[in-house]
Amino acid sequence: MTRIPFKQTCAILLLSVGLVVFLDQYTKYIVVETIRQGTVVPVIDGVFNLTLTYNKGAAFGMLSGVSDGLRQLLLGGVTALAVCVVLYFLFYDYYHDRFAQMALGFILGGAAGNVLDRIRIGEVVDFLDVYYRNYHWPAFNVADSAICIGVVFLLFRSPAKRKDLPVTEQ
Repeated sequence: MTRIPFKQTCAILLLSVGLVVFLDQYTKYIVVETIRQGTVVPVIDGVFNLTLTYNKGAAFGMLSGVSDGLRQLLLGGVTALAVCVVLYFLFYDYYHDRFAQMALGFILGGAAGNVLDRIRIGEVVDFLDVYYRNYHWPAFNVADSAICIGVVFLLFRSPAKRKDLPVTEQ
């Protein structure tokens, strides 16, 4: 397969990262300006609400009970490692695949959106509340959604499924 020119790869990445960061930060701004923390705004009864919450931890509140310094160190280290892995995939495993490059941009954009919150206010703004009866999925945001969508897209574009790689039998 042919390599996509570096400028096109960067353009795809920057467009997808920029789109995710813009949508994430814009929706967070609207929610923070219009909904008070803890207020529940029903959108689809029995399934989906808007509820402003703040998350000091990682995804789904993990690490929220850890001291601030250790939490920041762990989150910063994991984020830096994730960015390095995404960039490696971008330029070595998915150099031929625009769709996968866009998916990697979604992942980087989601990470950037949440990092901006941590830098700006020290915690991440979450507001999407999906639930069924009394079970509520932990609140999340557009950045979290973009990361998940990017990962799902990549599952369908695994580098092991590329036609230019040899297939080994066991």
